Amino acid sequence: MLFFSISILYSSVGFGGGSSYLAVLALTGIAYIQIRSTSLICNIAVVFGNVLIFQKEQLFNWKKVIPLVSFSVPLAFLGGFLKINQTIFFILLGATLFVAAITMWISKNVISLKKNTTKVSIHKNASYGGIIGFISGIVGIGGGIFLAPFLHLTNWDSPKIIAATSSFFILVNSIAGLLGQYMNPSFTIDWNLTTILLITVFIGGQIGSRVSHQFFSPIQLKKATAILVAFVSIRILIKYLF
Repeated sequence: MLFFSISILYSSVGFGGGSSYLAVLALTGIAYIQIRSTSLICNIAVVFGNVLIFQKEQLFNWKKVIPLVSFSVPLAFLGGFLKINQTIFFILLGATLFVAAITMWISKNVISLKKNTTKVSIHKNASYGGIIGFISGIVGIGGGIFLAPFLHLTNWDSPKIIAATSSFFILVNSIAGLLGQYMNPSFTIDWNLTTILLITVFIGGQIGSRVSHQFFSPIQLKKATAILVAFVSIRILIKYLF
């Protein structure tokens, strides 16, 4: 039920939900090496439908999107391929979730409705995308939770185009990160659990991308989710740092 609710919420604003999937999985007994892959597969299932809808609406500005993913995809693959021990993984996960919680909480303040945009250089786009992609690959998220607030703050484009760009960014980075993990000899996954979660988030994502905004307040739900993610991140950091 948590994964279903998360997929509805995140898909309604163009995200996959990776940070919240990680938060929930971190509270379970699932092996830490399976957490990243399970989260990324759920991410892919949610944002794939979003990307198709955004493409149909012609909301992608490929001249601006391609530089963002040019470095993020290979670096997400590298991040997914890297083998890290359990303690380092959970410290990185806790820190990432904490930052994600903050960005979710303040997102209402950074989302602008202005249509005028600020030109950002191709090199800066590639650099920011690469950094976010590498972190995303290591931890097991798509990176949209970090990318979208940055794009809004820099007035990169209109809110709809930023949502579309974030969805595509999440999709390609999640695929790259998952492939990187798969290439690692230590890769393992519980397909029985993952299949159930995959079906759940796919249905939730389809609902969220179409009708959730008619029944829910995305801002209120994001703040509630931010509290959950922050709580989990603090628990993880306390356990593995002290």
